[in-house]
Amino acid sequence: MKLNQTFVAAAFALAAVGAYAAPAFNLDADANRVLKTFDVPGMAVAIVKDGKLVTAKGYGVRKLGEPAPVDGKTLFEIASNSKGFTAAGLAMLVDEGKLAWDDPVTKHLPGFQMYDSYVTGQMTVRDLLVHRSGLGLGAGDLLWWPSSTFSSDDIIARLRYIKPATSFRASYAYDNLLYIVAGKIIADKDGKPWGEAMRDRIFTPLGMSATNTSVADMRATSDYASPHSKIGEQIAVVKPMPVPNAGGAVGINTNAEDIARWMTVLLNQGKMENGKQLLSARQAAEMWTAQTPMPIREPKPPLAATKANFFAYGLGFQLRDYKGRKVVLHTGALQGFYSLVLMVPEEKLGIAILTNAENSPAMSSLYYRILDQYLKVQPTDWIQLYADQEAAAHKEELTRQGKEQTARAADSKPSLPLSAYDGEYEDAWYGKVSIREEGGKRIMRFAGTPDLSGELEHFQHDSFIVRWKERNFNADAYVTFALNPDGSIERMKMAPISTETDFSYDFRDLNFTPVMTSP
Repeated sequence: MKLNQTFVAAAFALAAVGAYAAPAFNLDADANRVLKTFDVPGMAVAIVKDGKLVTAKGYGVRKLGEPAPVDGKTLFEIASNSKGFTAAGLAMLVDEGKLAWDDPVTKHLPGFQMYDSYVTGQMTVRDLLVHRSGLGLGAGDLLWWPSSTFSSDDIIARLRYIKPATSFRASYAYDNLLYIVAGKIIADKDGKPWGEAMRDRIFTPLGMSATNTSVADMRATSDYASPHSKIGEQIAVVKPMPVPNAGGAVGINTNAEDIARWMTVLLNQGKMENGKQLLSARQAAEMWTAQTPMPIREPKPPLAATKANFFAYGLGFQLRDYKGRKVVLHTGALQGFYSLVLMVPEEKLGIAILTNAENSPAMSSLYYRILDQYLKVQPTDWIQLYADQEAAAHKEELTRQGKEQTARAADSKPSLPLSAYDGEYEDAWYGKVSIREEGGKRIMRFAGTPDLSGELEHFQHDSFIVRWKERNFNADAYVTFALNPDGSIERMKMAPISTETDFSYDFRDLNFTPVMTSP
């Protein structure tokens, strides 16, 4: 789920000399310019202000090559923007006295277990939501991303085999698996699947009648966006990636009109139009209270002027400042979809951008244009700034990969005959992968992930590159073997080739050993 999750800013010194002189704000013109600049087929934008809907409309097309336009009712997968809904579901259970934020998770899920027994006992419901568990970035995501055959219960059970990267509560590292656990608690308390609980608790009371938690249900409607990814340098329609086993983390599909209703009630401290509280004002405030400090990174010099003064994670939302205002936001990414939900409580302003392509700068450039307009900030040409930055970063990455290719020992050979690398390998938390000869090629297959299969090609020494059959994954990886003194294979490790690969392809966390077969 890789997104630039920090705010970045324009260099006003450059703007002052006209390098990025901004045209006057015009939402339609800016949105259409973003589509063209960043090669995004379609997007929907929702804006709410002072409890009123300003706009909920679409731009571009639902599917490349087809004329059907995006509108305010077009459904998109919103991925990690589902986390705010899961947090709200738990907050409602707190209001009902069915749990407390600082209850041990084991009080509600007795079978829950982390790698470290101390962490198992100390992990609270609050800890599930705030990315301080000690797990590394995206740890375990290969259990559900891409679409896998593991159930939610399988994923939760495998948490006990994932080694921590840091001490418990020592630092921030974004994860998805613990939100799956959070979704399980909601399901158990309500006696129904997480998706049904979200519908009954949130979607129906707010009038979010089109919102659902199933890709199949979304695609059964007459108005939904298709996913698009880059294959090489070319944008293309790709097949959907259902992830029903990760519902609490990424499972919601919605549209601009419905997400506007969600932002409106959050900005109104949980109060609905009928005067009733969806969740209490106290719990709404708790969700937007800093829980875990997040690192503030130095942006590139051209994007340095609005570096945050504070940055933290609340319950299901990130928190930071911009131009003296507190900002509440989250982003979401799944194969073929990126989304943003952003709110400025002091201004009662909400902005949501839903896209059917994987491009973070497209969203960032547009929401800054909208933010600056409503906060009465001198405009900057964010669209040009982000386009230039994206192009420079991509060029830098291609150069780096080229140097790696040039520096390899091209004349080296594998230590063993290629057939000696065949067989089954097993990782403690993921399970099994296989390497087999198929049609004269060596094919790696992840047993629990049908789409994660690809051809191995020799790179250097005992390192290979696996090139996935699904080229839109953009996640080709190094596969390196270590040998025992007798020449047998001790273990196999993996690492992504590109720094642009989504962190949910957490190949670095895998440690495969050969599966021994009986004589």
